[in-house]
Amino acid sequence: MKSEAKTVAVVDYGMGNLRSVSQAVQAAAEGTGWTVVVTSRPEDVRAAQRVVLPGQGAMPDCMSELRESGLQASVLEAAASKPMFGVCVGMQMLLDRSAEGDTPGLSLIHGEVLKFDLAGRHQPDGSRYKVPQMGWNRVGQVRHGGGAVHPVWAGVPDQSYFYFVHSFYARPLDAAHCAGEADYGGPFAAAIARDNIFATQFHPEKSAEHGLALYRNFLHWNP
Repeated sequence: MKSEAKTVAVVDYGMGNLRSVSQAVQAAAEGTGWTVVVTSRPEDVRAAQRVVLPGQGAMPDCMSELRESGLQASVLEAAASKPMFGVCVGMQMLLDRSAEGDTPGLSLIHGEVLKFDLAGRHQPDGSRYKVPQMGWNRVGQVRHGGGAVHPVWAGVPDQSYFYFVHSFYARPLDAAHCAGEADYGGPFAAAIARDNIFATQFHPEKSAEHGLALYRNFLHWNP
């Protein structure tokens, strides 16, 4: 990897939806001068200017694989100084702890990950809530920090639809760290952010043009 290249590293620790994430980031990067690198090498994560942390599957497995891959230290280093985008379980990993397996997270954003408790409850159309939530849901952009929405939302209409697949949801300790909110049996944080970190519970890579817009904005974002 050439040090002068503008690179965004998609972290491959064995648990991410790597192909679709990397293809979406590559599509967003077209014509921008950014090179997308899917990597399992800590040195590549350290050399990259931006980092995407995907995640898919069970939280205990994701955290275990991140540790055992040798990538956890480089991800924590990147989170201290570089723009980082967490996706799905990659977002949940940023918090302190998940109820899924009572699993400690990376504690980069204080809060917890809880399971939907929707047994016996019905949606407005009369159908039962299903867990996992699987499908399209509106996301409201949360204003904070002086009344502005996060720069990664630039050009994306408020209440746009994004694609979710999840049984657990994040609850940040500080409401100021909630950057987007959806509703499934009640409001929950669909996007969280702090300083140089932005993360979504939904899958931008499965969310058509609005999802690509988020990745594109991430490449231009200067926190």
